[in-house]
Amino acid sequence: MEGENAKRSALESTVADALAVAGGLDASDVTVTAAGQEIRLDGTVATPEEVERATAVAEAVPGVRLVRNRILVG
Repeated sequence: MEGENAKRSALESTVADALAVAGGLDASDVTVTAAGQEIRLDGTVATPEEVERATAVAEAVPGVRLVRNRILVG
């Protein structure tokens, strides 16, 4: 179980770091949750383009199989 939690935490951190440094996206109000190879994004961004950008960035992270984007524009 500890190994699974460590993998989940590492994947969450990797995706969060990628979002933080991605151009065209302010991810300061975005949270990342991992379940296996699935990532869920929650929070808010300023534009619909940022929502799409967040999905693209998360999908590009090695180890991510599926991204469920629940980010709202607000």
